[in-house]
Amino acid sequence: MPDTSSNAALPALPPLTDQAERLIALGVPELAGMPADEIRAYARSATAGDGSGTGDGSGTGPGDTLLAVHPDRVPASALTPLLRRGDKPGFVVTDMPDVDDFAPAGVELPDSALYVVTGLDRGDRMANWSPEEALPALAGEGRTPLVLGEGIHWVLQQPAALERNHCFMTIGSRLRKANGTLDARTPAIWISNGTGRDGRERRDAPKVGWCWWGNRHTWLGFASGTGRGECNHR
Repeated sequence: MPDTSSNAALPALPPLTDQAERLIALGVPELAGMPADEIRAYARSATAGDGSGTGDGSGTGPGDTLLAVHPDRVPASALTPLLRRGDKPGFVVTDMPDVDDFAPAGVELPDSALYVVTGLDRGDRMANWSPEEALPALAGEGRTPLVLGEGIHWVLQQPAALERNHCFMTIGSRLRKANGTLDARTPAIWISNGTGRDGRERRDAPKVGWCWWGNRHTWLGFASGTGRGECNHR
């Protein structure tokens, strides 16, 4: 499997306080049922390093750190329309009406409404790998795959993280079926070509969709981080 380019050329993420203001401007506090000042306060405390920030000893810098709202407070279906590429809003594919049922699997999120993810990487080097192949490789590197909500947060804060031929899967989210087995679909975020059921009007729009667990795609990497940090509020 070829080693492709990394996401080293991506611009750094904004400071956490700026990320908080971005979420507030988008109306995320209302979607999450929390005061805007709670997000501001958490971003300030995480930036100050008072123990509610990264706290994982990873050594990652502020440009690697993403502010996230827990998916049980704001589901993917509510966040996706906030994505923008040019004047095109994001959308969920029509054959994924159960998008919000995809939950963290094999990863542990902080038990807090707000938290941070450190050391983000788009996983370009794993393009043309299947999720089945990528997951153990990420674990072997000490990395944790992003869940879908974290991937959406990343693109909200850093739109350049999503570019043609360099998009990504979020295989930390899986759907567990009634019989206990995992659904073979895995969530991904990419850019619509405006074909099929997407509709021509959605060409170039950010798109939340899915790929099969065992399939490879040359234009999809695997988004991951080095760790997650808690906050003291719920």
